[in-house]
Amino acid sequence: MIVMKFGGTSVADCAAITRTIGIVESKLQQRPIVVVSALSKVTDLLYKISDKAREKDNEGAADLLRQLRERHLNLAAELIPDNAEILADACARVNRLCDNLEYFVNAVCALGELSDRSKAVIIGNGEYLSSSIICCAMNARGIRTRLMDSRKMIITDNNFLKGEPQTEEIVKNVSREVAEAYTQDMDAVITQGFVSATAEGEPTVLGRGGSDYTASLIGMSVDAEVIEIWTDVDGVKTADPRKVENTLSLDRISFEEAAEMAHFGAKVLHPMTIEPAVKKNIPIYVLNSMNPSGKGTAILQSSFIEDGVKSVSSKSNILVINIFSTKMINVAGFLMHVFEIFSRNNVSVDLISTSEATISVTVDAGSQNIEKVVEELSTFAEVVVDSNKAQVSVIGKNLDNVNGLLEKTFAPLKDYKIYMISQGSSYINISFVVDRESLDNIVSLIHRNIFG
Repeated sequence: MIVMKFGGTSVADCAAITRTIGIVESKLQQRPIVVVSALSKVTDLLYKISDKAREKDNEGAADLLRQLRERHLNLAAELIPDNAEILADACARVNRLCDNLEYFVNAVCALGELSDRSKAVIIGNGEYLSSSIICCAMNARGIRTRLMDSRKMIITDNNFLKGEPQTEEIVKNVSREVAEAYTQDMDAVITQGFVSATAEGEPTVLGRGGSDYTASLIGMSVDAEVIEIWTDVDGVKTADPRKVENTLSLDRISFEEAAEMAHFGAKVLHPMTIEPAVKKNIPIYVLNSMNPSGKGTAILQSSFIEDGVKSVSSKSNILVINIFSTKMINVAGFLMHVFEIFSRNNVSVDLISTSEATISVTVDAGSQNIEKVVEELSTFAEVVVDSNKAQVSVIGKNLDNVNGLLEKTFAPLKDYKIYMISQGSSYINISFVVDRESLDNIVSLIHRNIFG
């Protein structure tokens, strides 16, 4: 059994979905579980609908809802031109989902208050619309496919917009739902990425990009042979090809390297995708749905991976929080007190650098509650926040064994300011902070110096 996840660009339109169905059809002997995202740009549209509902803009919401319905009905007609019965079923599913969403949005408009739960309900509709249409299209093509509801499988806590998966419940529920859906007369099953629910059935979502996470959680639960992440690039690159010239495709990387790349800015995988696969040692392949014959990138156990630099990744919008206090000198528990404040306010820290009386950390500039963190820290320390900064990470395996790496990394940067440097004890990344406006030039210089 394999898990195949197809992102928004792989289900963007009729041509993309036709390719996707062909890819699934080629894997039927491996009993695929298909996980799909919303159509490209649909989740953005749903966020706009939720904003209109919060603003009590009934007319604006209605116009966007009409666009949503028409796009999916038109897509169904394009995908299923020769089977009136299945097309009618697909259109009925689309209309039912859109009717329910419209009713819900109107209720939110009337209240003028958008709770996190309500927002999760609205933005999760894209995956239900896409999976319903693709399921019908697969059946119309002769691939006997059954639709599953991800919210009956992926159980989270009650953080409605970024649910924390409850692994034991997920394993139990996925095993049950897949066994019930994957009967002998089925060729494939399909479900939604991104969406989830609490144990009480309250709708949640896994956060942006969460479809990768869904696929990995399902793969872990069924002991999948492999997890395939189908996207629009030929695997994992040595840098972001949209910003850096002459990037190279990586044949294989380790779980650890992939996790670091995802966490430190690479856009190919959701940062949390790796963890469930690691638990069961399930290989992950990153593949290009526009080039199905391509090798892509295999993500494997570290023992199969050679030492060396694999990627130059970056985050383009971070804050550096500098915390100075003489009270931390030779005082046990000071660091714990500082990081309890970040934890209590749900602010995730990326890099940490300490000296005798100073702690510097980086956080995503979009993090909520930053002002609250600074306020609490300021009660016992001097706090300075540096904005408009970016983070660069050189990532690979056993970087301490790479001769001359520091020179290759920093020699090209003599004309640029570096504000903070951090290296993990596992020697898997060297990260540092630069001015945001210099980021693209710096990444290109380092990439050229390391990879040629």
